[in-house]
Amino acid sequence: MKLDPEDLAKISALTLAHYDENAVSFEAGTRDHDVSQNIAALLRHIEGEPPYDILDLGCGPGRDLKTFAALGHRPVGLDGAPRFVGMARAASGCEVWHQDFLRLALPAGRFDGIFANAVLFHVPGQELPRVLRELRNALRPRGVLFSSNPRGGNQEGWNRGRYGAYHDLDGWRALLEQAGFQELEHYYRPDGLPREQQPWLASVWRRVEQG
Repeated sequence: MKLDPEDLAKISALTLAHYDENAVSFEAGTRDHDVSQNIAALLRHIEGEPPYDILDLGCGPGRDLKTFAALGHRPVGLDGAPRFVGMARAASGCEVWHQDFLRLALPAGRFDGIFANAVLFHVPGQELPRVLRELRNALRPRGVLFSSNPRGGNQEGWNRGRYGAYHDLDGWRALLEQAGFQELEHYYRPDGLPREQQPWLASVWRRVEQG
C-alpha cells in the first residue's frame, strides 16, 4: 500500500513525538550501550588520513558524537527530535542539525563517513531509495556509510509508538546497491550470540561512482 504525503507526515510526527516524550529515559537507557564495534567498522573503511568529517545520522542525545570527537574526528550530528538536538549539543559541544529524515537537506560531498546506527529502519520502505541516494550524495567520492537496523522479513508498520521497516540482508543489500553503494562487510549483533539472538544487522558500504 502506497503511503501518501499525509501518511508520511503522520509517521514522522508520531515517531519523533515518541522520542521527544521519552528523551530522558532513552538517554539513560542507551548511555552505556557498547557500539564500539560499529564505530570501528565505519572508521576502518574510510580512506585517507584522519581526522574525518562524519555525519552521525539520528544522533539522539549525543553519545556517539562524544566518542567521535574524543577520537579526534570532526562529527556533525543530525536528529529530528528537538529534545535530542538540544541534548546532543549540550553533551558533545558539536554542531547538530535539526532535520526530519524524510526532508533531509544535506550538503553535497561534505562527509567522509555517515554513521547511521539504529536509525534508517524508521524510514518507510517506499521513501528509502530516495533517502539512501541523498546520503550517498552527501558523501565524498568513495565515502563510507555504516548502518545498523533491527532485522526482519521485509515488513513494516507501527511498533510501540514508532514506525519501523525491518529488512533482511538480501532486501537491504538490493536497496543499497540500487542507491549506488558497494558492500564492504556485514555482521550481526550482539556479537558472539547464536543468530536467533542477534536481532541487529550491521553493514558497511562504500559510495561508488555510477556511469
